[in-house]
Amino acid sequence: MRPLPELTAENTAFWTGGADGKLIIAFCKDCAAAIHPPQLVCPKCWCEEIENKSVPGTGSVYSYTVNHQPWAPDMKVPFAIAVVDVDGAPGVRVTAEVINADLDSITIGQQMRVCFMNVDDVWFPQWEPVR
Repeated sequence: MRPLPELTAENTAFWTGGADGKLIIAFCKDCAAAIHPPQLVCPKCWCEEIENKSVPGTGSVYSYTVNHQPWAPDMKVPFAIAVVDVDGAPGVRVTAEVINADLDSITIGQQMRVCFMNVDDVWFPQWEPVR
């Protein structure tokens, strides 16, 4: 089983937004900086007024890797993990598993869209290619 993140005041919107099919990113109310991972204080201007906003849920592959090593019993390999520059959230990259893709076809710059895998109260973001 996949380990679950601890849900906190600052990260619950990110980990549960998938229930509504939304990728939620924290933004500073003062300077409008996108903040990921979510934090209680803006790292750019130190403002403590943070709001969560839905972003388009698309982006482009910044980097990726294909894993062939089973790190845990019953882990299915190979699988890909991509770091995606998130549209609508400048400077934010979300790292997640790539699904519904031929692993040999993933490329830098490839357009992806978010989908979610639900485990208990957590909705893990996953990336799939835009077709």
